[in-house]
Order: sequence, then C-alpha cells, then structure tokens
Amino acid sequence: MSSVAGRLMAAPLIFLLVLGACGRSAGRAKSSGSGAAVTEAIADSRGTQVKDLIRDLRRIDTTRGIEQLRAIDVGGIKQWISIRGKDRRNPILLFVHGGPGSPMMPASWVFQSPWEEYFTVVQWDQRGAGKTAASNDPAVVGPTITIDRMTADGEEVIQYLRTTLGKQKIILMGHSWGTFIGVNVAQRHPEWLHAYVGMGQAVYGVDNERIGYEFALREAHARNNREAAVELEKLAPYPDPDGTIPIAKILVQRKWVIAFGGLTWGRSTYDYEQRAARLAPEYGPADYAAMERDDLTSLKQLLGPPNRLDYRATTSFRCPVFIFAGRYDYETVTEVAQAWFQRIQAPTKGFVLFEHSAHMLPFEEPGKLFLHLVRDVRPLATAAGDGPE
Repeated sequence: MSSVAGRLMAAPLIFLLVLGACGRSAGRAKSSGSGAAVTEAIADSRGTQVKDLIRDLRRIDTTRGIEQLRAIDVGGIKQWISIRGKDRRNPILLFVHGGPGSPMMPASWVFQSPWEEYFTVVQWDQRGAGKTAASNDPAVVGPTITIDRMTADGEEVIQYLRTTLGKQKIILMGHSWGTFIGVNVAQRHPEWLHAYVGMGQAVYGVDNERIGYEFALREAHARNNREAAVELEKLAPYPDPDGTIPIAKILVQRKWVIAFGGLTWGRSTYDYEQRAARLAPEYGPADYAAMERDDLTSLKQLLGPPNRLDYRATTSFRCPVFIFAGRYDYETVTEVAQAWFQRIQAPTKGFVLFEHSAHMLPFEEPGKLFLHLVRDVRPLATAAGDGPE
C-alpha cells in the first residue's frame, strides 16, 4: 500500500472524532528497492487504465446534460465542485460530505450514476478537503476552518449553483459532519431549498459517544474479544463526567466501533471506500499528495468537547426535512437522530430506516437510498415546477 493510501486511511481517524465516521490507521509503509518501484509503476499504470474506463463509462452527453469539474471562488479561496447530470432540467442535489475533511467526490463513482438520471448532482470538496486542499495553502486556510465559515461557504456554493444553473431552489443533502452545515443552511435559508436531507444526522455528540461506547463494549463481551473488552473498560467513564473526551480515548472507542460494524454493517474496516477513492477519475497525483502532506492539525479546530455542537433544540424548520438513518449506525447514532426527528416541526418530514446499514448508506444500501431520493424527495421539486415529471 502506498504512503498516499496510508494517509487516506489515516485521515478518518482524525475526522469526526466527535461526530461520526472514522477509518483505520495508516497502512503499512511502502517497500523500498527497485523491485518495489517496478511493481508500483505497474500498479499505477493499471490504475490509470481503470480510471480511464470509469471516466468513459460515466461520460454524459452534454447536449442536454452537464458534466463539469471546476474550481470556483468561495469564501476567498478556490473550492472544487463536480456537476453531473443527464438532463439540465432536473433539480439540483448538492451533497455536503462528512469529515470534516472526508470528500465524497472520489468514491461517488461507485453509486452516483443512477442519481444523475433524476438530479443534477453536485459534489463539493470543502475547505481543507480533497481537491480544494490541493489548490490552497494550508497555512492560510487552516485558521479559517470553522463551522461558521464552512456554513457560509455552503451558502456561497448554493448561490453559485442557483445563478449558474438558473434554479430558484435545490435539494441539500448532508452526510455525517455535513449535516451540521446542512441544518445551519436550512435554518438560515429555507427559501433556497426544496428539501433538506440528513443522512447519518449528527445531533448531539455526548449521546453519540456514550451509546457508541456502550455498543462496542457490549459487542466485545458478546464476541468474547478480551483485547477489545480490556481496552474499552480502561476508558471508563466515557465520556468524562464533564462531557469531554481526550482524543486518545476517542481513537480507542472508534477502533472497536468500526471493528464491530458500527461504521459499515458487516465490515470491520473502512478499506473498501478508500480503495474506491483511489480510482476517482476526478482526482490526480496532486490531490492525493495534498492529502498525504496534510497533517490534519487544522481540522482539529472543528473538534472539541462533544457537547460543543448541540442541535437538540433546533427543531423548527421552514422547509421539508428527511432523515435517512442506518439501523446499526454507532457513529452518528440512529436512536439519537430518531428521537430528534420526532420533535421536528416542518412543512413535510420523513424518516427512512435502512435496516441493513450503519453509517455508510451510499455503499451499504445504494439501491434503497436511490429509491427514496427519487420517490420521496424529488417529487417536492417537480411539484414546484423544477424538473420533468
């Protein structure tokens, strides 16, 4: 495994330490010597061929559709977006990725093509993430990474899309960390949205941490995994009585939540998504190199006590709200999101439980996710005259 791939797998250990998904630690170091260099060159060649194949398979006829990858000016820096759809008349769906710092763009080729028949899908690499990280000086961008600044970035991206694509409203879909940005925008500008969709909705970090810990400890005993039980029991009390959690403790909790399927049900690692990301047609060596160089310290600005971001009292919405949740999600815990959803007041609302998923719905149940986007969410746009029936 290359050091770049190792960095990509290490990144999730930092992102969403408080809120959600994290992957396993860095992979084994790259072998040295001429033989390893030849092997890597062959692998890179094959990877390029696969990327070219994926790019060709996904090619869109732009006489009626749209296929763009571009950097736009957002919040004083260049930020990258991908805009893809087979019919420009379709409603816009903006995907706000998790993390912070974990773009969905590079792995979206796995599940997104069917979406592009019914939506104009926009993937956005936020500041400090993916192609946007590669295009900017981290020393300059790092201090600007705050929830308020990133919410404002989201507002600017939406304004750009509304103006450029000639739409009054969009569908806003947040995943994990991205649900904080999504809720903030929905609160500030409901008039811009056909609907807000929260997938892996984050509500209150303290509850997520406690319930995730209880799940991991319960599984450790049920599976007679002595190593896990010992490591987890050493964390108690978890969280600490004042609601804080040292990062070292969080890493141990995440290690076992992931190992027992609380990130992806039925899987013990995050490797599958990271490997798919390595085949992204949109990403090149500079993008992966930027992720490798980044020590991720700037992203820690968004991490603090789990009670710092608390949305339990945010229950009044002036736009439709949908929550998509995996039954086995122990990163952004479903029972927390469901209890919050029951108290929400919105013009229209819906809750969809994914019975065979944890936190990574686009990879775990892609068909069901697509079905509910088309059947439940898209009709709100078409009823308003946005898109063909």
